[in-house]
Amino acid sequence: MEEICEVTESQFERLADVWEASVKATHDFLTEQDVLSLRLKVLNDYLAAVTLRAYKDEQGSLQGFVGVSNGKVEMLFISPEYRGLGIGKLLLNYAINHLGATELDVNEQNPLAIAFYKHMGFKVIGRSLVDSLGNPFPLLHMKLEIFYK
Repeated sequence: MEEICEVTESQFERLADVWEASVKATHDFLTEQDVLSLRLKVLNDYLAAVTLRAYKDEQGSLQGFVGVSNGKVEMLFISPEYRGLGIGKLLLNYAINHLGATELDVNEQNPLAIAFYKHMGFKVIGRSLVDSLGNPFPLLHMKLEIFYK
């Protein structure tokens, strides 16, 4: 049965695999070295720092996940073969309704994600020239429109 589920540390490797496949499919501005370096941070630091929920397919395999911290969606990634099936919407709605998410940052060089978040009710409220690690990947700061002042 398909479902949104909690995540245990033993599943972090699978989430890192989903993250890597998703990033390679959507973040063409990152080099292979960028992806490998970031994957280690995702696996060793980032996943443990957020409240995680995952989408489990009918075979019981995790195919997408969302991570939230302090009302902010820190990560939302879907396996490439599962994109376009409503899983991102399902996970984002879960994060909003059950984890209190009202904000997020998105890479400016990821127009499909920006369009998705706008469609889901988020509005751009700011911009940074660099990402959280100081890399030259501009971020757009977005907030759920009903909370935007």
